[in-house]
Amino acid sequence: MKKNRERFCNREREFVYKFKVGSQCLELRVPLRFPVQENASHLHGRLMLLHSLPCFIEKDLKEALTQFIEEESLRDYDRDAEASLEAVKSGEVDLHQLASTWAKAYAETTLEHARPEEPSWDEDFADVYHDLIHSPASETLLNLEHNYFVSISELIGERDVELKKLRERQGIEMEKVMQELGKSLTDQDVNSLAAQHFESQQDLENKWSNELKQSTAIQKQEYQEWVIKLHQDLKNPNNSSLSEEIKVQPSQFRESVEAIGRIYEEQRKLEESFTIHLGAQLKTMHNLRLLRADMLDFCKHKRNHRSGVKLHRLQTALSLYSTSLCGLVLLVDNRINSYSGIKRDFATVCQECTDFHFPRIEEQLEVVQQVVLYARTQRRSKLKESLDSGNQNGGNDDKTKNAERNYLNVLPGEFYITRHSNLSEIHVAFHLCVDDHVKSGNITARDPAIMGLRNILKVCCTHDITTISIPLLLVHDMSEEMTIPWCLRRAELVFKCVKGFMMEMASWDGGISRTVQFLVPQEPR
Repeated sequence: MKKNRERFCNREREFVYKFKVGSQCLELRVPLRFPVQENASHLHGRLMLLHSLPCFIEKDLKEALTQFIEEESLRDYDRDAEASLEAVKSGEVDLHQLASTWAKAYAETTLEHARPEEPSWDEDFADVYHDLIHSPASETLLNLEHNYFVSISELIGERDVELKKLRERQGIEMEKVMQELGKSLTDQDVNSLAAQHFESQQDLENKWSNELKQSTAIQKQEYQEWVIKLHQDLKNPNNSSLSEEIKVQPSQFRESVEAIGRIYEEQRKLEESFTIHLGAQLKTMHNLRLLRADMLDFCKHKRNHRSGVKLHRLQTALSLYSTSLCGLVLLVDNRINSYSGIKRDFATVCQECTDFHFPRIEEQLEVVQQVVLYARTQRRSKLKESLDSGNQNGGNDDKTKNAERNYLNVLPGEFYITRHSNLSEIHVAFHLCVDDHVKSGNITARDPAIMGLRNILKVCCTHDITTISIPLLLVHDMSEEMTIPWCLRRAELVFKCVKGFMMEMASWDGGISRTVQFLVPQEPR
């Protein structure tokens, strides 16, 4: 059948159109290749322009051209169908194979005949965990997570001590070498020693990174298997050992000296809460909180200092698989990694406790990088096509150079999302890209950072995130140029814009009550 189909493809037919201009009878002949890929309206416009045809035949020419294309296309379809039937009758095509091909295509494109998707392990585990965390076994789950947290904290403590000793030893060696510089040693000797020190630090960091990665993988597997087993035991009412299995035994929970040393000291928070009603006709109540706090305080694990055994995250665990999620906004640079600034601090907090539900932060960032690479490739090809056509008309290539420069990076106002189950009070982190312009005092409501906040709030509405924490001044740290008038102008701008965005929410989600927390940075330490 392919041969018959090729016979009717790429065939050229001549379109003939006759019209009168005064006493003259004119004729337009245009060769068309079938099947016609171009839109009939576009083709008609080109014919009018290229042949300088009079305007009074425009409508009639369009109707004649459209009719010609439809009639010739139908003839081709009829010939193709007749040829296919002849091939079946003559035995050239296997009738049974053709029927099975049609049945397969119909089943794959028709929903009622399609096979149901098989549930994945992550979905099964999510359902099991949701049942257990809302059962008497919830306290046992959290205490087990605390045991794993202490174990990872001990490893991180050992890593920090070993790295500190290595740096101190290398510092002493470098001081001795610098004292001999110009006497018995040269600059080349100093550079060689510095390279050796750097290589030693990299080897030690890689060793501990692999050990932490292996430990978290083992913990995740053990935890998930234990949760599945406990859920199966709960379904068995004749299990006499079940009460002992979920019984809380404080003596089992360990607390190391290193872990105690890693307890985060909480500064006294200043906060104020408000209840507001927004909306034109149907008003929706929202909760607003103004806090002086570090953004990472909502991520770090806080311990119960009296007993020292519970993570302060029961509510976070209860709402992990619910329609009431919590998120926060981190202001980051345009590179997708966890090597500098608040990105590094956030990744450190994420590594302190194993995530039993989602991939590690490094794995999520790798996926984000791949998505950005694909999106940039598609966008660059389209931009290049449009700029090439623009350059032919006298345009410039400044946009092309800018696109090449930021090819693998996110742009200001864009953001990417990471999911977490191992943080204290949040489930979702929005990494909003900002540049140094955000520190100036003349940004407007159309600034990329402000528009990024609008898009983040829209995602919150469409994905059941009812609590969101936002840096009020669009910075995480205070500096000298951020005077009181600067802070007042910035806070007023963010308040007004967020208010407008929240009023838009009513059209996005029908008006759901939400909690928005505005964070002001701590004073410089």
